[in-house]
Amino acid sequence: MLGAANNFGLAWIALCACLALHVADEALTDFLSVYNPSVLAIRRRLPFLPLPTFTFSVWLSLLILAVAVLLVLSLFAFRGAAWMVPLSYVFSVIMFMNGMGHVVSSIYLRRWMPGVYSSPLLLAASAWLLTAARRH
Repeated sequence: MLGAANNFGLAWIALCACLALHVADEALTDFLSVYNPSVLAIRRRLPFLPLPTFTFSVWLSLLILAVAVLLVLSLFAFRGAAWMVPLSYVFSVIMFMNGMGHVVSSIYLRRWMPGVYSSPLLLAASAWLLTAARRH
């Protein structure tokens, strides 16, 4: 049987892997062609919101860096660092909302949105990490 720290670490790694897969999914399905125009429309209505637009290379580089940093943090998850628990709640909730956003927008718009293919994996891995963090 896995110890709580090992399960926590594996759940953390799983969500990082699912996020990396999700980034690839978004990159291959042209996520920015939906994201950037949406941000520009939101800015026109709500100019006080500081929402960024991205070029593909900047967007992809930032996400690769984020995944790499999150993977490095897995070392602390495997060691059972207590400060990783609140961080895992934040990571899990953000990724769960990300996955739900792709699914809900696909249903609402009645078409497959970029990133929706990997969203079920984000949802499952987020739930696993939340459960592992609660037990840790």
